[in-house]
This record gives sequence, C-alpha cells and structure tokens, in this order.
Amino acid sequence: MPREFNNYRLGLVLALSDGKIGRNQMFQPFWRVRARNLFKSGAGGRVFRARSAARDADTDRARVGPILEAINRALKAAEQEQAGLSARVDDVLARAAVTFGNETDEYLDRDALDSHHQDLFGIEIANGQRRLKELATTITHFKFLRAAAMSRFPESTY
Repeated sequence: MPREFNNYRLGLVLALSDGKIGRNQMFQPFWRVRARNLFKSGAGGRVFRARSAARDADTDRARVGPILEAINRALKAAEQEQAGLSARVDDVLARAAVTFGNETDEYLDRDALDSHHQDLFGIEIANGQRRLKELATTITHFKFLRAAAMSRFPESTY
C-alpha cells in the first residue's frame, strides 16, 4: 500500500480511539466515493444509459425466434406423422375389410389364418387410432403454444 494511505488510515484509527471523531465521520469519505462511483460504470467512467427501445425489441425477437422455430418444427413433424399414420390406418382398414368378407355367415366358416389376420388388424387399427387421438391433442397444444407466443410477441414473424 502507498505510504500516504497508511498514514491516513493510522491517523483515522488514532482519532477514532481518542474519541475525537465518530465512526460516521471516519467512513464519510468512503461513502462519497462510493456514491460517486454508483453512477459511473466500471469501464472508463461512463455514465449508465439504458438501451433504446428498438434494440430491446431486437433482443426480444432474437430470444423468442428460436422458441417459435422449435414450436413450428414440432408442429410440422406432428402433422406429418398424423397424415402418414392416417393413411396407414386407412390402408389397414381396407385390408381388414377384404379378409373379413361380405357374407352374413362369414364368421362361422372363416379360416383360422383369416381369423388370426383379423385379430392382428384389429390390434394395429386400435393402436393407430389411439396414436391419432394423441397426435390430435399434441397438435392442438402446439398450436396453442404458438398462439400464446405470437400474442406476447406480435412483431415476431416466425
């Protein structure tokens, strides 16, 4: 430490111990410096300034953009899965109709192999329809998330 600072500090400590100055008077120079530095930034003594509203809007758009892009990607993927699965379920329904037959007593003398295929088609159709319901719910949720984000950040164009 510089010698002048040590002498100053020693003088303050001696004055404090003698009762000549109080604690508030001793720390008053430090408070003034801290108050002065409070309004200055650490780099070069510049005064604090807030960013412009346009720059804040750009920052918000940059933050919300990736979120909206992720929602849109997830929505598109779910819609594509729904379209593909719907086509496959329709195909399985058509194949099941062919193996089912169209006579009134077909179930009485159906081959065991045809009955086995009917059971398999039934399981696949049930699983496909269950997943289609799940996808419909998921797509609704993604659309809600997108609408909520767009209502909060209307200037975003994602």
